[in-house]
This record gives sequence, structure tokens and C-alpha cells, in this order.
Amino acid sequence: MGIYINKGNGEFRSARKGEYVDKSGLISVVNNTVGSERRFSCVTRGRRFGKSMAAKMLYAYYDHSCDSRQLFADLEIARDPSFEEHLNKYPTIFLDMTRFTSRTDGTGMVENIEQRLTEEISEAYPDVPRKESDDMMDFLLRIADTTGESFVFIIDEWDAPCRIFDPKTNAMDNYVDWLRRMFKDVTAMKAFAAVYMTGILPIKKYKTESALKNFTEYSMVDPGDMGGFFGFTKDEVRQLAAKYGMDYDDLEKWYDGYRIGDELSMFNPNSVVEAVRRRRCRSFWTATGSFDAVAGYINQNYDGLKEGIVKMLAGGREKVDPTHFQNDMSVVLSKDDVYTVLIHLGYLGYDWQRNECYIPNREVGGEMVNAVKENKWGEVVKALEQSEKLLNATLCGDADYVAASLDEAHAEHSSIFKYNDENSLSCVISIAYYYARNDFHFIRELPTGKGFADIVFLPRKNVDKPALVIELKNNKSAKAAIDQIKNRNYPQQIEKYTGDILLVGINYDEDAKKHECTIEQWRKD
Repeated sequence: MGIYINKGNGEFRSARKGEYVDKSGLISVVNNTVGSERRFSCVTRGRRFGKSMAAKMLYAYYDHSCDSRQLFADLEIARDPSFEEHLNKYPTIFLDMTRFTSRTDGTGMVENIEQRLTEEISEAYPDVPRKESDDMMDFLLRIADTTGESFVFIIDEWDAPCRIFDPKTNAMDNYVDWLRRMFKDVTAMKAFAAVYMTGILPIKKYKTESALKNFTEYSMVDPGDMGGFFGFTKDEVRQLAAKYGMDYDDLEKWYDGYRIGDELSMFNPNSVVEAVRRRRCRSFWTATGSFDAVAGYINQNYDGLKEGIVKMLAGGREKVDPTHFQNDMSVVLSKDDVYTVLIHLGYLGYDWQRNECYIPNREVGGEMVNAVKENKWGEVVKALEQSEKLLNATLCGDADYVAASLDEAHAEHSSIFKYNDENSLSCVISIAYYYARNDFHFIRELPTGKGFADIVFLPRKNVDKPALVIELKNNKSAKAAIDQIKNRNYPQQIEKYTGDILLVGINYDEDAKKHECTIEQWRKD
């Protein structure tokens, strides 16, 4: 077995002995590109979204130095018409860029890659002469001419140099120039049957153009026809929950919420696997190494960024234009760039139809709260810390405490929100009730047939607490809010979801800068 070529299928075989969810349909998508003009693919996903697992699977499938038939026999790809055509038919090169970024500051990295790969490839092809003037591409072309073989080249963590090395050095530009030399020239068609690069960031842009324009890119922003392979589906997670005796509702609350292309509901795969293995849900993002970067990004002084982050913590969405981001984490020039980085990292979900981003689930929401605390956003942190007391007071019907707490939250948030409409009021109140999301499904603007209930908290399965229907008013009265809830029959619309219901009317008087609250238990007539 080699390190870079003829690696065999050992790594994927080991992975299959653990908890493996069949994503082998990805092979069919790549097979459709083999030998075509679309043979160059760059597939990028967020942290902990199974990038390396996919790379190991592809290597085991294509590598001609091993027999992987039985390894794939029970998987989806074995039923695909292209399975036999490409199974173990290609000399396959594997490059994990983290092996090189961890050994150097970027100086001489490309030369080191060339030396190590060409030495091992020379050992695999001892009868093909290598000239002293040859670079790696020259040598691969000579092998292709001599043997008639073309390679599959798989690069894992392709963007590691772009993320790790100091942008003031030439390391990244040298690396991108090397990729151009390897893959951009028309002669690459002769050397490679397929190239598959994976990482977090799409290919770097210079001005508005990709550095490698012949690559087809699939990303968290635009996954093309690969969206279904980026994460776990609801059915896949339900099967895991049943197998391990886990509560599906808990897994959904913690790890669901990503909309990837046309896939409306995707789970973070690695987090789900960790949760079922440990039989408990919690955040597994602390080991990703991205927390410091996220805290730095959200503290950028771009107009509206802080308000946008708070709005998303409150369950709202933000408009985003991801097209101007240069796919370089060191070149972040706007609020949109910050949002786009966080989408690629997996800290934000992205709805391409509405061009909106949002916090997808409890796991990511918790890490975003940690980043907010790291940045010492005192007004937000205080509201988050007080949110358990506010929820308990609401459930106990203590309207005076709720009003006083919201007065305090308003004063704290005045530096972020103008607080001159019900939408701003809704954001502040949603933050104030952040703790409720542990036990409740949080819904803003719930359609009821006769309008939209401003905020609804529906208790999760096995939670013995009443639902909350919260209606907000500006410069009217809390009673008017309660009357609207009743007149528009909001409670009847959620009866099928819950048992007891509390009606919460909240009014903000702009002149007095005071909140008024009324809490009633709903009783069906």
C-alpha cells in the first residue's frame, strides 16, 4: 500500500465497520463525469459534513490496486448501471492537504508535494522513464502515453492552504498556480479520467472568476445534483434513532435544519453519528477548530451585522448575496461575506430560493451564543442569561415580572434595534425567550387561516408544559393583543398540536417606554 497511490480500500473498509449511512449514490454522480469534459469536480461542504468519508469511499471504488466488489455489494451504487464499468479500474492518487499544511509555513510546500508524489508514482511505474526536467504533470502525461492509463485524482481538504497560511505570504497563490498547472491545461484531459476535490471553501476567485474555471463546483450555496449527499435525510436519521433507541425529536432539534439545494431538510451527519454512538445529544462543534474564526467574523464592524446576528438568534432570517465572496477566509469585505463564510462553515443554513440565511438548529445556535459571549455583547448575553427566569414567570402567569423584564431587555437592546415596530419588538422578545427553545418548537409568524400569530411556542414531545401564543402590539394595549388572539381563533389552529395553551399579550408604549403584559389561560368555549 502506498501513501499517495495504490492506497487500497482499507480506510473505507474500517469506516464501514462503524456506523455507516449509505451515501454511495455519490459515486454514480461522479461516474457520469468520468472521461467527459465535466471530469473536474470540486465538492465543498461545511465542517463535520462527511467530506473525508466521501473521499475514502471514492478512493476505495476507483483504485485499481484492490478488489472492492464485496465492500460495495450491499450499497446503492451496486445497483447502478455504471457500477461495473468503473469499479477498481483506475490508478488513483490521493492527496490530503493537511499532511502538508501541518509540516510547513507554506514555504516550499508545492515542491514538497511534487517530490513526494512523483517519488511514489515512480515506484508504481518503474518502467516509465522520468526526465530530470519533468514536473509531476509531465511525468503523469508520459505515463498516460506509455500505458494508456488515465488517473483518478482525489484531493481531500483541498483548501487547507487557503484557510491556514498567512495571506501575506505567497503560499496560497503558489498552490493555486500548481493546481492550474495540474488541471487547467487541455492536456489534463489525457492524464485524468476524473478529478475530485473536497474541502470547505469553493475554489478561490480572482476578481470575479474562479481560479480553475474548468471545474464544476458543488457547495453549501449551490450543491447542484449532489445536495442529497451532503448530509443525512429525515428517513436516515429516523432509522438511526430506532436502531439506537434515541428520540428522533431530540436529534431533529439538535442537528436538523439545513436546506441544501432542493433538499429541504438535512442533518449534520457527523453530529448525528456522534450523538447515537454516545446516546445523548449535545454540541460536537467544539473540536472543529473554527470557533475563534466565527467569533472574529461576527464581531466585524459592518453595518447591520450585529443586528442581523441577533435577529437570527431570535429565529429570524437575513438576506444574503453570496456571489461577491472571493472564497478566501482572509478576504472578508462586507456583511454578505461574513454570512457567506458562515454558510460554507455550516454555522448558517442557506435558502437559495429566498437568498436568506438563518441559524439551522440548537447545536449551531449554542455555538453562535458562545461566539456572542466571547465578543462580550453584554446586552444580548444578559437577555440570554435571564431567559429561563422569564419563561418560568410566563408559565406561572406573572405578567408584571414579564413586563418589567422586557423593559430591561428593551433598554439593553436599544443600541442594536430602533425598536419602532412590531418586528423589532418581536426580535427582542424572541431573544428574551431564547431558553424556551430547549423544550418548545419556536415559530414566528405562524399562519392560522385568519392572519399570523406573532410568536408561538409548541411543547416538544414528552414536555408537560402549555403552549404559548404571544401577540405583540405597539402603542395599543395588552388587552388588544389578547382580543386579537381570541377573535382570530389562533388557539383553535394549534389545538391539534398541544394540550393547555397560554395566551400572552404584550404591548409597548413608545412614549412611556414601557411594556404591558397580560397572560390568560385559554379555555375552549
